[in-house]
Amino acid sequence: MSAATVELTTESFEQTITDNEIVLVDFWASWCGPCRAFAPTFEAAAEANPDIVFAKVDTEAQQQLAAAFDIRSIPTLMVFRDEVILYAQPGALPAAMLDDLIAKVREVDMDDVKRQIAAQAG
Repeated sequence: MSAATVELTTESFEQTITDNEIVLVDFWASWCGPCRAFAPTFEAAAEANPDIVFAKVDTEAQQQLAAAFDIRSIPTLMVFRDEVILYAQPGALPAAMLDDLIAKVREVDMDDVKRQIAAQAG
């Protein structure tokens, strides 16, 4: 793991999501081939986007956290913006798709998203 990514635990997860505007979370395990293949892509995106938190959750070490998000296959990538999950999909993304996803997350009108969430809750 490079300095560009942070390892999340059950203890640090919530604060990381709360304290940062955009957080990408890679749920992975050391025994998972596709996870290892995705890691350099995730690291490169982290280095190219220093204003975004790129975090990794080792599903073996953090089984409670993986269970809390109902992670059934890995790698699973989740994207949080303003504490809202905007993306959650299993599978390793190619670099171009990850870059595109990051660009789209940056463009989201979060005021609109929060209005939609409030409307659904109401």
